[in-house]
Amino acid sequence: MIQTIRTGCAHDCPDQCSLLASVEDGRLIRLQGDPGHAMTAGFTCAKVSRDHELVHSPERVLAPLRRTGAKGEGRFAPISWDEALGEIVERWQRIIAADGPLGLLGYAYSAHQGQLNRGLLLGLFHALGVTRLQAGTVCDSCAEAGWEAACGSVGGTDPETVVDSDLVIAWGADLMTTNIHFWPLVERAREQGARLVVIEPRRSRTAERADWHLRVHVGTDAALALGVMHVLARDGLCDRGYLARETAGFDRLEREVLPRFAPERVAAITGVSAADLERLAHLYGRARAPFIRLGEGMSRCTQGGQAIRVVALLPGVVGAYARQGGGALLMTVPGFGIDPSALRRPSGPAQTRLVNHSRLGEALLALTDPPIRALFVAANNPAVSCPDAGAVRRGLSREDLFTVVHDPFLSDTARYADIVLPAATYLESEDVVRSYGTYSLQFLPVVIEPQGEAWSNRRLAQELARRLDLADPVFSMGTKDLLRALFRGATGPSATLDLEGLPTAGPVKLAPAAGGQRFATPSGKLEFYSEHLAAQGLPPMPDWVADPVEETDGRQWPLRLLTAPGYFQAHTAYSGVATLRRREGAPVCVLHPEDAAARGLRDGQAVELHNDLGAVTFVLRVSDETPRGVAFVPGQRPAGEAVAGTVNMLCSTRYTDLGEGATYQSTRLDVRGAS
Repeated sequence: MIQTIRTGCAHDCPDQCSLLASVEDGRLIRLQGDPGHAMTAGFTCAKVSRDHELVHSPERVLAPLRRTGAKGEGRFAPISWDEALGEIVERWQRIIAADGPLGLLGYAYSAHQGQLNRGLLLGLFHALGVTRLQAGTVCDSCAEAGWEAACGSVGGTDPETVVDSDLVIAWGADLMTTNIHFWPLVERAREQGARLVVIEPRRSRTAERADWHLRVHVGTDAALALGVMHVLARDGLCDRGYLARETAGFDRLEREVLPRFAPERVAAITGVSAADLERLAHLYGRARAPFIRLGEGMSRCTQGGQAIRVVALLPGVVGAYARQGGGALLMTVPGFGIDPSALRRPSGPAQTRLVNHSRLGEALLALTDPPIRALFVAANNPAVSCPDAGAVRRGLSREDLFTVVHDPFLSDTARYADIVLPAATYLESEDVVRSYGTYSLQFLPVVIEPQGEAWSNRRLAQELARRLDLADPVFSMGTKDLLRALFRGATGPSATLDLEGLPTAGPVKLAPAAGGQRFATPSGKLEFYSEHLAAQGLPPMPDWVADPVEETDGRQWPLRLLTAPGYFQAHTAYSGVATLRRREGAPVCVLHPEDAAARGLRDGQAVELHNDLGAVTFVLRVSDETPRGVAFVPGQRPAGEAVAGTVNMLCSTRYTDLGEGATYQSTRLDVRGAS
């Protein structure tokens, strides 16, 4: 008999869908979108629709493993859980006795979005006082810093209100690939007369379906948005009443910054013609309720924080934040009012040594007093995802580094581990997820029992805490008590949750109260001028200036790297599904026909992308979907799937302007035929 179980997706995706899982004889046979959830609307993405293959993949790690070959070789032998945990605890205790807890680095990140499974591992590291990961820096720290500079730590506009918009702008957001459940809502708005404008450098799946696609040069989004503001102010399209009531500092920005962003100059910077800039500004300024969906990709360059900041300010210029269907959305997380500190910080020092994702290789190779002697990795694959991935792999290759990886698959990172522990997927343990692209929260039941000897992150954290004699109550709590702890300090919508009814409630909407966007800046207003940033020595007003390092690098390396999630292989969380690997195809580099011809390269040949950091070899695809001067690489793929290497081997460890984020999109390189 087939049993249907309502659950939710815990992959790292803004949609966080509600799902209907079909189980027969203990085996997951199908996942469908929940028709009772407004955002999921009865369908799943192309990736999650194959999660029954992921769960039952023959490639899964099903028992603890101990390394038997050289690091990186991927040779292991099975051992028992008791042996594995005994060795881990013994090695950790020995390191702590010799060097103190800073000799350990705990690295758990976002591949599992469950609040319990992620939170308790972080809580374990916090209680131990070890060196901690500065989370989010390869992903969203810069975007969040840019948004917070304008709006404060608040969630953005409810995405479900986009149906009331008359103009939708996907700014750096490939909705069809990374936010597919927002797309039907956009289509409903279009059926009622709304127009869709896509602003991004390449012709993505979303751009192909837009009413208008503006190609902006990589890294110049801030200049384009300031140019729009210039025209809005020049042509009397600002909402002066809203600016006076709800914002701070626009008068200074209008006097001191906007005059430098006239259409002709902006066109020279961005590649968007002066005529198109004026058309965009007029379209935006005359819209009744314009909605901007911001993508995080445009924040991953040296001026990424300013880009997010100035686009987040645009709705304030025309008063769109006060209108139903208008405003902007980056993420929703702060709007829930959840305080996870009871799980993530149960005890331990408030401050300790931090390691930025972007400089993991440097930390493993050069950190002293003490050096990192043990590394634990869960729900992430830093050998692929971190900048300067070559340095990360050199660090992981240290024979004196004791590395433990908890993963469902033998990832590139796991191949360097001394101990690999089999991890349960989100379908194999209880948890609760909250979306970061919608205002939805949902309890996840156990859909099927863990495959083989797989353990959840939560079970592992609690067992390690027990063996390490940590007395914090969260390390012995069951699900009900953990939920009470998680929501004990909740404010806003989450404070109203019925925790007793949550396990059977399905998806619960927890949107902030209606009545227009609220701001949590020091002034309580939308800030065009930030005293807080000024006090840190950062630009108090948004701006765009040419980056001298990029200009210098550009003289040596003529192409700029552009990366974005692949449609079937967004990142390596899906690389264990053979069907999806086949549908995505081999890792490719996409060049414009003129760039390919200038280098004597042809479609389908092996090409080497190279710069000062190294070289990787992919298959070439020649297409005008990519602009001239750009090498586009879709998806983060394991090194073993490419001809050679993984793309982040070419990316430097420079930080973004805000939030110390990674600068993947500021990478310069060239392409040649592979030998």
